[in-house]
Parts: sequence; C-alpha cells; structure tokens
Amino acid sequence: MNANLLHQEAAQSLRQAAATENYISPLRNTYPELTAADAYAIQKINTDLRLQAGARIVGSKIGLTSLAVQQQLGVDQPDYGVLLDDMWFGEGQPISMSCLHQAKVEAEVAFVLGRDLDMERPSLIDVLRAVEFAVPALEIVGSRIANWDIRFVDTVADNASASAFVLGGSPKKLDQLDLRASSMTLSCDEQPAVSVGKGADCLGHPLNAVVWLARTMVQVGAPLQAGHVVLSGALGPMVNVQSGKRYTAHIEGLGNVTALFDHA
Repeated sequence: MNANLLHQEAAQSLRQAAATENYISPLRNTYPELTAADAYAIQKINTDLRLQAGARIVGSKIGLTSLAVQQQLGVDQPDYGVLLDDMWFGEGQPISMSCLHQAKVEAEVAFVLGRDLDMERPSLIDVLRAVEFAVPALEIVGSRIANWDIRFVDTVADNASASAFVLGGSPKKLDQLDLRASSMTLSCDEQPAVSVGKGADCLGHPLNAVVWLARTMVQVGAPLQAGHVVLSGALGPMVNVQSGKRYTAHIEGLGNVTALFDHA
C-alpha cells in the first residue's frame, strides 16, 4: 500500500474509534509493514486535524520510560506524544469518562519550561537551565486499540496513548527537589496505595527523559518551547480508572495532585 494512503487510512481508523468507542484491532496486524516513522506520521495527521479544529499545543508527553515496559514491547527507547489544551483538566474539575477510552491513570513529574530548547543537541545542563519549575501530575492514558493490545507502533500512532492530564498547583524549583529519590504513592478514595514507585523508575531520573525528548524534538524539527509542559513518564504502574472515583498522587517533595472522575 502507498505510504500516504496507509497513513491516512490508519489515522482515520483511530479517529473513528475515538468517536464511536468501537476500538480497533492493532495497527501492527492490519498493516504489517508499519514502521516507527509511519506511526509518527499517523500521529501527526491526527494532531494537525485537531489543531485545524482550534486546539493548541501546550507541551509533550513521554511514554515507555520504564525499562520493563520497553522490554515488554521490544523497544530500546521511549516514545512521545503531543499535549493539547483540550486535554488539560484542573484539580477538582470532574473528568467525564465519556471523553476517555479504556482509561488508566499514572503519576508523573511535570516540568514547565521557561526557555526554548532549540539548540542542536540539548544537554542536561541546558534542560536544567530551561526548566522553570516542576509540579506533580496525573496523566490519564487511553487506547483506541481494543483491549490495550499494543506494541510500539500502535501506541505511537495513537499519540502515545494520551488522553488527558491534571497538574498540581504547588510549583517547586529544581534546587528544592531530589527527584531521583522521590517516592510516589497513588491512592484511590479509601485505597491508600494502588500504585507506588519513585523518580528513579523513570529512565533512572525524570530529567533523563526530558533530555531524551528535547534532543528528539530538535531532530524532528519541533523543539520544545518556553511555556511548554513536559510529562516525563510514569513513576509507577498505571491503574485502571473507575468512574466516580478520586485518585490522588503524592510525590515526595512536590506534594499532591488529584483527579476526579465523573460518570459517563
């Protein structure tokens, strides 16, 4: 199949799955020739359509930052997706299950940039200088692929399985934090620890993930910009979302962030 036709057809199938909740078979099975480059091209088609409809890019998310998950999917690097303004929910603002797809939640560190990262090969020092502050975050991931039967190309094409996110309102400067050692506990209503982890579980340090993303985005011609939010990847296992429940993550040094899920 012609590559452009494949990209358009796959992108449309993902859009239709999102609109109807009739989730699709893995793209890797429908298109056995699908490459990582194809998957990112599919992601871009649907991102561009949402931008044309009035959405705005507010940042990026990093996925597959757990070495165990990378091994499970047979890859040796993370992936990335785009964060749009209509994916951003405030704390205490109910998130309707009707706008999510097979939703799961995971706790992360979010970094807000105060400078562009458009140099040729951003270093850790460049990232440290660019980060204005960090906040605790909850990412709500979802999949338009039936039963979360995904591999690398499936999740990349599906915008790295992004759906929504919530940021905490307690910004901290990096010199106030030891993010590598910071512990994380995610609770659900009366259940105190449905997921636990630490900063080191995210590529050894959440900032390692940001360096990877900064370099990757320069390579693809879309460098990270001042004001962008970067979700650096899960600090612990993701958890299935239940409607009507409240999920709160506590990240040592950063504080708490809560997401409230309404009924469909």
